[in-house]
Amino acid sequence: MTNSSAARPPRADAVRNRQLLLSAAAEAFAEQGTEVSIAEIAQRAGVGKGTVFRHFPTKEDLIAAIMGEIIDSLITTGMGLSDAADPAAALLEFMTRGIELLARDRALCEIVGRPSLQQPAVRAGIDRLCEVVEMLTDRARRQGLIRQDITGQDIVLLLAGVHQTAAPLADTQPQLWRRYLALTFDGIRTQHPQPLPHPAPHRFKFTPDSMLADNSKAR
Repeated sequence: MTNSSAARPPRADAVRNRQLLLSAAAEAFAEQGTEVSIAEIAQRAGVGKGTVFRHFPTKEDLIAAIMGEIIDSLITTGMGLSDAADPAAALLEFMTRGIELLARDRALCEIVGRPSLQQPAVRAGIDRLCEVVEMLTDRARRQGLIRQDITGQDIVLLLAGVHQTAAPLADTQPQLWRRYLALTFDGIRTQHPQPLPHPAPHRFKFTPDSMLADNSKAR
């Protein structure tokens, strides 16, 4: 005997509440980081805390759901660039969009190491994203537009690396990461470096306080 309730589609109000929660949580995490409270997320979404926990039993479940949407968005971006006429330009465009996302979302860099990243659905999404990035990288590599020893995994790691390089000055020079992306990409190219798209940073005195400052604040 089958359980008819198992096949019953979710109610419209439940679907709506889930989407409200995801949107509110994504906005709150982007602005304040992962330490934002469930109470504030519920308030932003216009629902009670109980509704949050009915959809997402733990905060890690909520973070995992948001990560899934972000990963899906990046995969869609990568697939949309997969048949571009200039594979090197397509790879650079993907890197640009990825770092833009890191620069405007405070929570993304805080999520590294959290249990939410180990959830099977998130791991599967990350694996799929790495496959898409490897595809973009391979197209540029096969046409001799980038170094032959560059891999998709290199590209994935460089996204965070470029972002973190400029993060200490992000409050005063929020677009500085573009300069370091250009420097990085010229290191990947086989020839013909391009002009840097952002001026050199202002003189910056590295003090213990500045070096110990929370990078999330710089975002």
